[in-house]
Amino acid sequence: MDRIPMTPEGYEKLKDELDRLIKVERPAIIKAIAEARAHGDLSENAEYHAAREKQSFIEGRIQELQAKLSRAYVIDPSKINQEKVAFGAKVRVLDLDTEEEKEFHLVGPDEADAKNGKISVTSPVGKALIGREVGEQITVKAPAKILNYEIISISFE
Repeated sequence: MDRIPMTPEGYEKLKDELDRLIKVERPAIIKAIAEARAHGDLSENAEYHAAREKQSFIEGRIQELQAKLSRAYVIDPSKINQEKVAFGAKVRVLDLDTEEEKEFHLVGPDEADAKNGKISVTSPVGKALIGREVGEQITVKAPAKILNYEIISISFE
């Protein structure tokens, strides 16, 4: 199994979700199934079937989170050489085509959230940025178009 790079914050977020599912959601759905079962005929009991479906989803998510956490490789960005772009870096770039500034936070695949500027180190832009320094220009062949960026700043918070 491959290790999954993760920031300490991303690891804690997954751990918190797992705890919530195990301690809150699982007992609640077990109670809901018991109540629905008490209503009688299970073949025509929509509440029972909905509760069982939700239970299946919760158990699947618990297994998925346990697998991700067991393969997690937590990387503390503060312990990385901060001269070059690396995992956990916040990189401010200038789009050379639109003259627009953007900021990307390089995170693990499970933490990526493009709308909030968090991109995976395995994405085309993430791969192109790794190992680069301030002032370097990069060209990224993204699925939709070719992107041209200049790195303005690198920070590790």
